[in-house]
Amino acid sequence: MNLKDENTIFKPLRVLRHSKINAYFSKNSEDFVVREKPLYEFSGEGEHLILHLCKKDLSTHEALRILSEFSGIKMRDFGYAGLKDKQGCTFQHLSLPKKFEKNLLNFSHPKIKITQSFIHNNKLRIGHLKGNSFFIRLKKVLPNDALKLEQALENLNKIGFANYFGYQRFGKFKDNYKEGLAILQGKKMKNVKMKDFLISAFQSELFNRYLSKRVEISHFAKEFSLSELGEIYKISKEEAKNLKAQKQFFKLLYNEVLGHYPFGKCFLCEDLKKELERFKARDLSAMGLLVGLRAFECGEGFAKKLEQEFFREGLEFKNQMQGSRRFMWGYLKDLKYHYDAQKAHFSFEFFLEKGSYATVILNELLQDEDLEN
Repeated sequence: MNLKDENTIFKPLRVLRHSKINAYFSKNSEDFVVREKPLYEFSGEGEHLILHLCKKDLSTHEALRILSEFSGIKMRDFGYAGLKDKQGCTFQHLSLPKKFEKNLLNFSHPKIKITQSFIHNNKLRIGHLKGNSFFIRLKKVLPNDALKLEQALENLNKIGFANYFGYQRFGKFKDNYKEGLAILQGKKMKNVKMKDFLISAFQSELFNRYLSKRVEISHFAKEFSLSELGEIYKISKEEAKNLKAQKQFFKLLYNEVLGHYPFGKCFLCEDLKKELERFKARDLSAMGLLVGLRAFECGEGFAKKLEQEFFREGLEFKNQMQGSRRFMWGYLKDLKYHYDAQKAHFSFEFFLEKGSYATVILNELLQDEDLEN
């Protein structure tokens, strides 16, 4: 696999298999709403002010720039737990030193509203959130397509979803990862933040390709015989049996890296039978590689062989990247949906743990790559 010379755009394999669902989606402030859920309750004391912000059609950085220009507070003095989409209506928390509270007393902007404020001990940092709740409204949905959407959502709610990185990582032409690879190969870039972002796009691309292969394996384990699986993946009869015996959709591999879900330490899948029960109970999930230093190592066997195949190009530059592990399989929480036949609107809500993308869920439902443009 040579990512640098590839001209075709990689499309991750979908979990759901259904006929096309016709619906119209526009990522605007009426039809796409994101609400950030903090990792912890704010203490009510300390030297930091937490603002609960509602912004429309502005990125997090754009909102910070507007607040900075109004108040005179430097951009670096603001803290936030996660970056939010530009399109749509998004609610999130920002922090700033409490001594600057008076600088924002008369703040007013047509696209930003401060809805609440809290006092807290520390500055917000990236990752200081549990996750996000989403509201999505689809339009021009006929009754038959509404039924398909309900069934697809129920299927995802039951089996979980492939936790791909969303298209936001890869740029308009989906080639950020090529720039990341070029940097690793020696291309110079002065902008450190952009350099790190492009390298992370390269790591994300490899992760998505590996996860897509795991989705393929999960489909094939159901569709093919033991001997066919052995031939396709060059694995032993015992390894093929381990795949065929698993009843859940996403198949675990012996000796692969697992992690306590949704937050927890990594460990090896050394007792497949025991870990399968915990996986079905949603207590753990399989962890895909973000190639680089300090990433938890996979054990021997088919799992390691597969990782080495898909991450080979990244492993060449392992010492230039900070590595880690990311959940490959996630779950919807608090799913609700409603169909308004008169307006032909289908609305649904759900919660995702931090790091998961609502656009990935939407693509699973509609299976329409044009959503990513």
